[in-house]
Amino acid sequence: MLVDDSRLVRVQMEDVLKGTDYEIAVHCRSGEDAIARYAEVQPDLVTMDIIMQGMDGLDAAEIILKDHPEARIVMVSSLAYDDTFERAKAIGARGFVDKPFHQEQLLKVFEEALS
Repeated sequence: MLVDDSRLVRVQMEDVLKGTDYEIAVHCRSGEDAIARYAEVQPDLVTMDIIMQGMDGLDAAEIILKDHPEARIVMVSSLAYDDTFERAKAIGARGFVDKPFHQEQLLKVFEEALS
């Protein structure tokens, strides 16, 4: 599940995942949409942007993890500050990827999150 309000990020993510074992099951454009659709989709992994209109990704991740503690969420954001990393870790995110991302970095974090 890709959660990001940017269509460009969806295209970039699709390009990076071509030829790998990963595919985007659903693209949610807001934290609220991700919360509503998580149980329906039951993704193996969620990539969650932080800065989005409405609810931010950290709050959305926290709610998903409260309702689904088995969820594997990786934060993907250009907002790479120590306090952001700490909050993501504290709520149970399995990893953090900086934008702009590249395939090797993304796949390494995905593998760690799924192990």
